[in-house]
Amino acid sequence: MRGTTLRRGGLSLRVDTRGMVVGLLLAVAALGMGVVLVGTGDFPIPAADVVRTLLGEGDPTQDFIVNELRLPRLLVGLLVGAALGLSGAIFQSISKNPLGSPDVIGFSQGSAAGGLTVIVLTQGSPLAVAAGAVVGGLLTGLAVYALAWKHGVHGYRLVLIGIGASALLGSVNGYLLTKADDLDAARAVAWMTGSLNGRDWEQVWPLLWSCVVLIPVVLWHSPALRMLEMGDDSAYSLGVPVERTRTVMMLASVLLLTAATAAAGPISFVALVAPQLARRLTRSPGPNLLPAAWMGAALLISADWASQRAFGSDQLPVGVVTGLLGGVYLVWLLATERKAGRI
Repeated sequence: MRGTTLRRGGLSLRVDTRGMVVGLLLAVAALGMGVVLVGTGDFPIPAADVVRTLLGEGDPTQDFIVNELRLPRLLVGLLVGAALGLSGAIFQSISKNPLGSPDVIGFSQGSAAGGLTVIVLTQGSPLAVAAGAVVGGLLTGLAVYALAWKHGVHGYRLVLIGIGASALLGSVNGYLLTKADDLDAARAVAWMTGSLNGRDWEQVWPLLWSCVVLIPVVLWHSPALRMLEMGDDSAYSLGVPVERTRTVMMLASVLLLTAATAAAGPISFVALVAPQLARRLTRSPGPNLLPAAWMGAALLISADWASQRAFGSDQLPVGVVTGLLGGVYLVWLLATERKAGRI
């Protein structure tokens, strides 16, 4: 399907029909998997009963299980997946590189380092750990941006400096783990794996408000971000404030990533994979922000379901599943890029 042009009076609007349809289907898939996920557990609930309970027509037992125990986990999963998908789409668009993902260029490691510092050095509460993850991600973003700056921030320089920052921060995280006592080390490892287990409304509300504030900012700058993919000179000629747009979008992307990490720990590879799968489905140029967000949500919810059902009685943290699948995808991506002569 090709784009459609809508005209009214002297105004015209170009609509990407295929992108809209793909985004809608991904949204339906994410919400459908969410219903399946809510019905999964030691007390299984049929999908029809889940929907009926969400609409306020379930019995008291189902109402407690669905709305109090499982719905917060679902909402955190949807919001974290959407935030990671958006963050990855922004960074890949800015860097013009499929490896330009927060997982690869150090921002996820920075958030992990912030949370890990709070756990190991202060034995802080979950709220303090979340704040540490936000601060760590922001400081990492500022450092990488400053080091990558040379008459502007360009794609490969950003990726290379980010990879170096990721390696350095990975070593810092390893050192912090060696300094922790057994209890703090176990807590830190569990947090760094990334998990939706035990998530409640305390994690939902901060993440929800972060998305409510940041997603409109990202979508407002989406046309300018698309023009940036044509190159700085072309964007300048079209009236785009290049550095301001790049700075705002990078800041929004880092904040989305840190909010997601604060809520669920550092979940790997969703930010790398979701934007690329969305772009392959839409077959559209540009960052494809909304399809990437829904793809991230669908991937994370599906991975969480698999972590509960695919390994028998041994439930894995969702970060283990995304890391396994994402690692396979990364190897395939590197092989494809090398074959095409781009690396």
